[in-house]
Amino acid sequence: MDTHVIAAALPALGWATHGSLLLHRLATARRDPLTGLHTRAGWTTRAEHLMVRNPSALVVLVDLDDFKNINDTYGHAAGDAVLAATAHRLSEWCGRHGIAARLGGDEFAAVVTDPDRSSGLSALRTALDRPVDHGGHALAVSASVGHCHRKTLLVPTLTDALSAADLAMYAAKGHGRRNTH
Repeated sequence: MDTHVIAAALPALGWATHGSLLLHRLATARRDPLTGLHTRAGWTTRAEHLMVRNPSALVVLVDLDDFKNINDTYGHAAGDAVLAATAHRLSEWCGRHGIAARLGGDEFAAVVTDPDRSSGLSALRTALDRPVDHGGHALAVSASVGHCHRKTLLVPTLTDALSAADLAMYAAKGHGRRNTH
């Protein structure tokens, strides 16, 4: 093969490889490596789109109660197991009609496009409050859940829905563990 052709092709091959690596990094940056859920950045764009297109959308915020105690008592591997189980349970609850995210730490969010096709908030709370088996221990887990229906908002934006769900979540925390508002 002509060395001029090879010399001309090498930069194009380098740029193609570089572009592929950047796309891979971007995709993995939008997914939480522990749970596989979308991160805040990856979720927000999709969630905003779902809010605009689905008047009956439901926004849910989940915060694990006493999560620090699990890490302090059983270790970080146990905490990771609880986070992964929570992510799986939330994702299963959303099904094909929504998306879930790990916003950071022990806080999760979801948007469900048609809440009537979900098993309901009571079922979510029950699923999230199931113990997690780890290292021969059944780790007690509880979560506070706040939610907001898009149709109840004067301005149906994701930001307003998250704010309302956040207020509801902290109201649930104020009423003790294992509450939903």
